[in-house]
Amino acid sequence: MNLTLKIWRQASPEAAGAMQTYAVNDVSPDMSFLEMLDVLNEQLNEQGDEPVAFDHDCREGICGSCSLMINGQPHGPEVTTTCQLHMRSFKDGETITVEPWRADPFPVLKDLVVDRSAFDRIIQAGGYISANTGSAPEANSVPAPRDKALRAFNVATCIGCGACVAACPNGSASLFLGAKITHLGELPQGQPERYSRVADMVGQHDHEGFGGCTNIGECTSACPKGIPLDVISQLNKDLRTAIKHGH
Repeated sequence: MNLTLKIWRQASPEAAGAMQTYAVNDVSPDMSFLEMLDVLNEQLNEQGDEPVAFDHDCREGICGSCSLMINGQPHGPEVTTTCQLHMRSFKDGETITVEPWRADPFPVLKDLVVDRSAFDRIIQAGGYISANTGSAPEANSVPAPRDKALRAFNVATCIGCGACVAACPNGSASLFLGAKITHLGELPQGQPERYSRVADMVGQHDHEGFGGCTNIGECTSACPKGIPLDVISQLNKDLRTAIKHGH
């Protein structure tokens, strides 16, 4: 495959960025998107040019680091992470536009790399449980209804990639926030801080500059882990209860 890439280049957070065009030839359809970018960077290195900076780590669809906007879609045309997107999803001769996440709380650090530490600060605000230190308790010592346990495990698959924010016209992180609140709120261990947690995490979410949810649903459509939209309903329900209780 021979491809044309239009890629956002930005030397630093303070620098003005711009799209630049590159040709990449002899791309295998079996390559992942990140492997294709590796090929481009090898070409740029050989030419003495600055390689394109992009985030990655596990390359197995687990860590969520590989956050790219590809042809206007978070992670590209398939519902998966960028590292698991293969070039057979594109056509020979195609022009592909590659950009970083576009959201004020995710400032660009360099090229395609953004700072997603806003998510870390939301977790720090309340995404934890209180537990006595010492040896771990026996796993079955605290009974949990099967349906709640399954829901908690399902929404805990959120990898914090930020695709929901990138897809949302409002730049809201409500799907991420709802997943983190729901997976703790469904389990017995998460009850002591349940309502202070949602109040603190929503407060931090708003402080970081994320927008509000208007139930458009683009977030769950783009989520590579299929987090359902109803976690936002759970988030709003818990927040109303927290306000009622004075949190």
